[in-house]
Amino acid sequence: MKSAMTEQEQVPLGVDASRPSLARVYDCLLGGDDNFAVDQHVAARTLLIAPDALRQALNNRTFLWRVVHFLAAEAGIRQFLDIGPGLLSRGNVHQAARDAVPDARVVYVDYDPMVLAHGRALLDGDPAATIISGDVRQPEEILASPAVRRLTESGQPLAISLFGILPHLSDEEDPAGIAATVRGALPPGSYLAISHFHNPGSERPGDAMDIAKAEELLAETLGTGRFRSREEILAYFGDLDLVEPGLVPLADWRPSERACHYQAIGHHSFIGGVARKAALR
Repeated sequence: MKSAMTEQEQVPLGVDASRPSLARVYDCLLGGDDNFAVDQHVAARTLLIAPDALRQALNNRTFLWRVVHFLAAEAGIRQFLDIGPGLLSRGNVHQAARDAVPDARVVYVDYDPMVLAHGRALLDGDPAATIISGDVRQPEEILASPAVRRLTESGQPLAISLFGILPHLSDEEDPAGIAATVRGALPPGSYLAISHFHNPGSERPGDAMDIAKAEELLAETLGTGRFRSREEILAYFGDLDLVEPGLVPLADWRPSERACHYQAIGHHSFIGGVARKAALR
């Protein structure tokens, strides 16, 4: 991991450099430098408990790239809504989409002030990509925003992605209800992509202690972090039709497809999938 930013460096308005941030901890794991010492401390503690956390972060980034590239190059999607993107490091949605389709339109939604500041600076002057403020726990507000309505009401299919954000919602925050609200906004022929921490339960009983420790650390440092069963994660797709190969470990989702800047490695407790809403006949 790279050296952390110092608190003396310019910090965007509203950013608390004394408290860890999910986006900045993830940035640490991806080798970024848009983070602070407190974030690197959490990342280091995470790696002590779960040495494969770095691989999981890399797998999530390669999964994102392969999914978006598939949607743009093969499924014909030209519009993307990415909720909870974190810091827009290399290999993000608009880069992956435009690698296949130069005119792809992308809306990012996040509420972290550092993510918003960096995203606005990165996308400044880009007429087809923007980042807006919104909280995944308030999906109706996100869907009602003008930038998102331009996608959902365009008459064209789109892809909505929830990469690694639902695990950071507690059960009380109703991630299933949030996923259902998001699904309900999909026009016919659209897609939903999800990645999520996976608790394999009886399939790998030896992992139970590590998962419990990881959840305890996530709750202590970032507020929450849940590893859920395959059945719980599968339910987030509702009655949408899963795209082959289904809901699988991230590294197994179309591994022959073009990757980005990272190599997907191994099978770990992080799974994902893509599903399609049927087109009108």
